[in-house]
Amino acid sequence: MTRDDARTLIAPFYDALNAPASKDVRALVEGVASPDWRSFSGEGVSKGRDEFIQQVTGFGRLIPDLAWEIQEVVADGDTIVVRSVASGTPAADFMGVPHAGKRFSIMTIDIHTLADGKLVRAHHVEDWAGALRQLKA
Repeated sequence: MTRDDARTLIAPFYDALNAPASKDVRALVEGVASPDWRSFSGEGVSKGRDEFIQQVTGFGRLIPDLAWEIQEVVADGDTIVVRSVASGTPAADFMGVPHAGKRFSIMTIDIHTLADGKLVRAHHVEDWAGALRQLKA
């Protein structure tokens, strides 16, 4: 798979993460992720596709200007690695930090695994501690 092929394949997934309150997140994610897709945020800590869709939809309400900007894509066989920047301005208290109208910008890394042209698994790391530090500053 070329880098351009990988970018095309994952585009709907990242489209769902950009201003999700204004989109059909379910249709975008279901179009690219298999029904048994899992999102891992730690060893043994994962969500299914429906749980993920609910989380993204909730983030869209809480962070109306949420943006997930792809910085780099690496493709190798059935694996796509994406480095991106997530940013936004929470519209209410966020992860215990009182609302102050501040914006955050953090680095994220996603490792996507494919099977039969669909995403089947994602391992991801986001610097939410960095977001909280920015919002408290």
